[in-house]
Amino acid sequence: MTIAIDRPTPRTAPVRTTSVKKVEPLVVENPLPSRIAGTVPTIAPSAAAHLTPEQLDALAAELDGIRDEVLGGLGESDARYIHNVIKLQRSLEIAGRGALIFSLNPAAWLAGTAALSVAKILDNMEIGHNVLHGQWDWMKDPKIHSTTWEWDHASTSKAWQKSHNFEHHTFTNVRGKDRDLGYAVMRVTPEQPWKPTDLFQPLTNVGLSLIFEWGIAIYDIELEKVGEGTKPWSEAKADLKNLWRKTRKQLAKDYVLFPLLSGPGFVQTAAANLTANTIRNIWSHAVIFCGHFPDGTETFEESRLENETQGEWYVRQMLGSANLTGSPTFHLMTGNLSHQIEHHLFPDVPSNHYAKIAPRVREICDRYGLPYTAGPLPKQYFKVLRKIFRYAFPGGAPKTA
Repeated sequence: MTIAIDRPTPRTAPVRTTSVKKVEPLVVENPLPSRIAGTVPTIAPSAAAHLTPEQLDALAAELDGIRDEVLGGLGESDARYIHNVIKLQRSLEIAGRGALIFSLNPAAWLAGTAALSVAKILDNMEIGHNVLHGQWDWMKDPKIHSTTWEWDHASTSKAWQKSHNFEHHTFTNVRGKDRDLGYAVMRVTPEQPWKPTDLFQPLTNVGLSLIFEWGIAIYDIELEKVGEGTKPWSEAKADLKNLWRKTRKQLAKDYVLFPLLSGPGFVQTAAANLTANTIRNIWSHAVIFCGHFPDGTETFEESRLENETQGEWYVRQMLGSANLTGSPTFHLMTGNLSHQIEHHLFPDVPSNHYAKIAPRVREICDRYGLPYTAGPLPKQYFKVLRKIFRYAFPGGAPKTA
């Protein structure tokens, strides 16, 4: 297979400072408070408050080097990877849909539902999310490109790219700017103002996990801004129409067309599709929440964005994200968002490289005295749930254990 390679150079997030000095990194073993060390803290309060501007520049140069190295080495083996994942996903979907033609048979129902669940997870996580980030645009393949890809998800690609690629990845964990902090329905930091409806957020979280794709689709429209008067209803109405044009096709496919192919098994096939969608929703909700909200992640004041350098941007991505540990199959099923730190550092780097560069990123964190938050999914999700329960009530302080 021969492919035309267009080496990507732009970043997903804007760079505030373009000139980065090459400075030898300073090893921080027992960092002193800035007022003692005689430096002005660039990031405070934060686990990175001890870093000097020179160290931040050096850290940026190291991470820039990793990104440039990966992007400069992309080639046919990477193209084969994404083509093989797409082939696997489509094979599983065809097998699942085929088995569900015989959904009156319990064994066929279970096998078909399982295959379809995995296919939907792969479509959203490892394929759709990463293609829409432009990770595979360098192949110049019009069928696998961020400007043409549409996924098996309630959100339109365009709406997702605006709310996720731009807003979330640019303003990661900045309170008042990153709407993904609680997705406008939950309080996940003590700095967020408490309101009586937060008392119900443990139940809200369960409900959101069951309908996650639909919750995200509605969230993308920013209906809360209509209530605040910062978004005209006419614009929201146009967004709702676009959403309906997308979702009616999704609904027709899963709950009319394919169930009709099952003949007398219509109800069973529709139930199987509902089950597969729910499994996909619960899984993606757990992975995404564990990548952003467990103990060890930081949030930031909006003033943090003022004159933010590339090094500061990198540090904010690392401190605002958390990884999940697991097997290669586990990482594939998470869309490699189990490497959330690496993804936030390099959102346009193909996901199949995250596992390779993760040890290098962790070593950089250790050397600069920065935390590298990681853990197994059950442990991390417990911490997320603990936080959601605690912040359902007024006050609260971050857990560190």
